[in-house]
Amino acid sequence: MNPQLFLAFLVVAAALACTPGVDWAYTIAAGLRQRSFVPAVAGLCGGYVLHTLLLVAGLAAVLAGMPGVLGWITLAGAGYLLWLGVGTLRSWRGASFSADAAVGPGTQLRTFLQGMGTSGINPKGLLFYVALIPQFVSADASLPVPLQSGLLGMTFVALAGLVYTVVALLSRTLLQSRPGAARAVTLASGIIMVVLGTVLLGEQLLPFLAGHS
Repeated sequence: MNPQLFLAFLVVAAALACTPGVDWAYTIAAGLRQRSFVPAVAGLCGGYVLHTLLLVAGLAAVLAGMPGVLGWITLAGAGYLLWLGVGTLRSWRGASFSADAAVGPGTQLRTFLQGMGTSGINPKGLLFYVALIPQFVSADASLPVPLQSGLLGMTFVALAGLVYTVVALLSRTLLQSRPGAARAVTLASGIIMVVLGTVLLGEQLLPFLAGHS
């Protein structure tokens, strides 16, 4: 791979991973409700692994070029974020971090799947892969283009996992002995999810309603 392009991609990908958003909100909220944040971070990374596989298979570009399909994916993602946000808002009063909290296998699996859905169903994540990664792929490199795309995609997965882990650890350290702050952060996380879900929903419904008015 082109070393300069790869370094440039690292800078851009790290900046994007460090930008607070719904992934951060989910990581913090899951960490406050449960003993371990690992299932949440693993689930979020799993969603981006799915995007990487779609990109390598060429399906991401196809889906991005089909507004109708992408619109339905966006609606599904918006509904999912609203559901997740409302669930977070309902639990904010009891939010706290306890290292002794019991977490069963079923809860861990549910947390993982919810995290995977948070990043995997997000159409903006899909568009990020389609719009960004091809800019850092070199046709003159010795590696095939699909392999370059896969390596870049997995590099972003690794960066995102590192950033989300740091965010979760900092949240755990800062909020462990501050139940009031834990509740406030959980409330803010739920609001972020609801707002983003509402924005995604509005982006799809408003043009539709305007076209039929």
